[in-house]
Amino acid sequence: MSDAYYTTRLGHDERREKVWRYLTPYLQRFVPENASVLELGAGYCYFINRLRAGRRVAVDLSPEIERWKGPGVESFSGDALEYLRGIEPQQFDFILASNFFEHFEWPALQEMIALIFRALKTSGRLAVIQPNFRLAAGRYFDDYTHRTIFTDVSLGDWLRAGGFDIVKMIPRFLPLSVKSRAGGLSFLVPLYLRLPYRPLAGQMFALAERPATGSIR
Repeated sequence: MSDAYYTTRLGHDERREKVWRYLTPYLQRFVPENASVLELGAGYCYFINRLRAGRRVAVDLSPEIERWKGPGVESFSGDALEYLRGIEPQQFDFILASNFFEHFEWPALQEMIALIFRALKTSGRLAVIQPNFRLAAGRYFDDYTHRTIFTDVSLGDWLRAGGFDIVKMIPRFLPLSVKSRAGGLSFLVPLYLRLPYRPLAGQMFALAERPATGSIR
């Protein structure tokens, strides 16, 4: 992913920052106290900068990660696979991958899920926020860097095949992007997340856990 991506498709957008202002507290409930947390594809660090945790690590391809990270956040500028290959096992209690996995081909994804499993402590959790192709097929490839299709069914099956237990799966989680019709209504995010049915949703949410026993299936 080139630096040009950040000035075209993923440029700084105040609406996106506002969404994470509300979304981070929602995710905070799944993070243990004083946890060690990793964000893959951290981008502008909207999540990791706000999160309360004992250790926070942001990984992103962009060299600008050094500028975007907040005080106390460790950063790695480079390929996520390279980072995951180089760390010791069972480093993290919680890993977030938001709008991340769809940018990779299957061979890289198969290696990555094994490395994420390895990086998590026992009972550690992986949170995934992801475009849901079943809900947003017509716009899924508006982002020219999308490579792999996921639905709420295929994502859940892939995580289980990687050895994880599914704690929570929400097929309709958020609008597809801040550029969608509902994207400008960031102040409604707390209410939206409480709705039993979420109109205009195009993103899904999965929370997976490394079980106390077992290995990659």
